[in-house]
Amino acid sequence: MSSRRRPQIYDHRLIQLVQETRDPSIAATMGIPRSTVAGWLKRGPRPVTTAPAPDATVHELQRKLARVEKRCRRLASVLRLLFVLLRVLKPDLSHVRFCGPDKARLLRAVDRTRGALGLQRVLSVLGLSHSRFHAWARLGQGCQLDDQPSCPVATPQRLTPAEVMAMREMATSESLRHVPTGRLAFLAQRLGRVCASTSTWYRFVRERGWRRPTLRIHPKQPAEGVRATKPDELWHIDVTVLRLLDGTRAYLHAVIDNFSRRILAWKLSTSICAGNSVAVLYQAHKQIAAGTPMPTLMADDGVENFNAQVDELVEKKIFRRVLAQTDVLSSNSMIEAWWRQLKHNWLFLNTLDTFSRLRSLVEFYVTEHNGSIPHAAFEGQTPDEMYFGTGGHVADDLDRQRALARRDRIEANRARRCVTCA
Repeated sequence: MSSRRRPQIYDHRLIQLVQETRDPSIAATMGIPRSTVAGWLKRGPRPVTTAPAPDATVHELQRKLARVEKRCRRLASVLRLLFVLLRVLKPDLSHVRFCGPDKARLLRAVDRTRGALGLQRVLSVLGLSHSRFHAWARLGQGCQLDDQPSCPVATPQRLTPAEVMAMREMATSESLRHVPTGRLAFLAQRLGRVCASTSTWYRFVRERGWRRPTLRIHPKQPAEGVRATKPDELWHIDVTVLRLLDGTRAYLHAVIDNFSRRILAWKLSTSICAGNSVAVLYQAHKQIAAGTPMPTLMADDGVENFNAQVDELVEKKIFRRVLAQTDVLSSNSMIEAWWRQLKHNWLFLNTLDTFSRLRSLVEFYVTEHNGSIPHAAFEGQTPDEMYFGTGGHVADDLDRQRALARRDRIEANRARRCVTCA
């Protein structure tokens, strides 16, 4: 009896299907050894002569089905890897900001997949909350208020168009160009026009270009110097030089109170001499209330402050004189800072052609500085109110005005509705 094994014969259509799809699992499900399937894939297709089979359509469908199943298995493997990666990384999109094109891509992807997976499952996979998804969808629809960059109902705390127009009018006004932006915020509150913070004013002025930007780069500001605790405790005196258009020099002497920043006295002359310093000191001394202790005068080492006439006032104990950065470590920067404000905020914005014109400009700014321009360090009070103690109610009044303005702003923004907002 012969022990030779009879070779197994397989249908040529099955061999052709495995060779075309390159998928050995098709034959493995029928119990065909893997070595046999590997031989089929290695040798390639062979020509077969057969008669047309009545089930050719069924054979074509089986071949397409095999390709589809192979593709589905690949996609399932990729998805399985991605889901494992998402579980490990645990993405959270609540703290990530997206630009407009990225938002649109995410919304389109969610719309394409929500029909198959459902919105809840899609958002959980992305780590995106329902509220943020619907906010993006509403934002894509757009608001029908043409004068608003975004819907006011979504941000009711922002300024109304009327408040922005008032800010622009005050920031670009010729009559208020001598008022710095920080103090202009308090002035607008005191006038009852706009109740907005100083940072908001700076942001609007910078972003909308209402004023030309400052090109000068200032050095690092020093630490806070000496500070008085009451009026007429510490004075600063100094002199600055101003040039007219014809080259004539004018000398401005001034005395400023350290506590209130109030200009106590000033004098403009065509020459620098000791008499001018004595005149402004006498003028400042006349304003001291009875029983006030002797003030301390901080001055630099200029000849206008150290002479026989000023020494006579010191001997009469009208004031006590100290030399900045010599007798004390502090500098005379307070009066020098006021020189900078006077020149760059007001004088250099006008034509300095005559001496009388210069005098009237200085007189105007001193009046505005003392009585009209609020100071940020005093929570909106003016130097006169700080010096005479009449502005204790200003901070509370401004707080109430800000609260009322915030309430009115919310009501005005919520009242501006369109079809999309409703």
